[in-house]
Amino acid sequence: MEIWPAIDIRGGKCVRLQQGDYQRETIFGEDPVAMGLKWVSEGAERLHLVDLDGARDGHVANRAVIERVVQSVGVPCELGGGIRNEQTVADWLSIGLKQVVIGTRAIEDEAWFRAIVQKFPHQVVLGIDARDGKVATDGWLKTSGTEATELAQRFNDAPLAAIVYTDIAKDGMLCGPNYGAMAEMKQAAACPVIASGGVSQADDIGKLAELGLDGCIVGRALYEQRLTLSDALRMAKRESSQN
Repeated sequence: MEIWPAIDIRGGKCVRLQQGDYQRETIFGEDPVAMGLKWVSEGAERLHLVDLDGARDGHVANRAVIERVVQSVGVPCELGGGIRNEQTVADWLSIGLKQVVIGTRAIEDEAWFRAIVQKFPHQVVLGIDARDGKVATDGWLKTSGTEATELAQRFNDAPLAAIVYTDIAKDGMLCGPNYGAMAEMKQAAACPVIASGGVSQADDIGKLAELGLDGCIVGRALYEQRLTLSDALRMAKRESSQN
């Protein structure tokens, strides 16, 4: 199972939010580039980047620092937040991102999203953020009536790179992932599923691996040193080798 250390960027700084609330922000670093290099030095083989300003405002907001991260770390990176048109997709991929994560526009305009996935096969990730099983959009500020698993199944015939599935209630709370929801998503989706939200210890990663999740995004637990990256990587590799 892949481990994706998260670097969430707001105002050019490395931050974490609790449950997606922009009023509950903790700044963990002034320099996202330095943070990316730190995770790579500790063994990270990939990074999950989020443009929080972009997610909220609907357009690219931290391009310069994100480009520096991608060009500095030397490992595959994915990015989500504010990606709402084809030009933005092409632009981000052109700077060296491995894949981009699209959530809000995928829900609002499924035909557009399907066309984008076909144009950039295996480079687009469907970002599904859920509150009580319902898909949330616009930087988690709105909740739709669509079931998360139903949305995943609509794109089972599309050449997605993966699905990143975030349980908002768990995100940044260090209370353990929503294992039931993650297992349901893994069963529903035809592509790899990356779990996000709630990881606080190595055992959480082990349980996600046992459920067959293909990857796991880890954020606050690393920043607050409740979990070391080396322990996370070790657990992911151990469980994967046993399955």
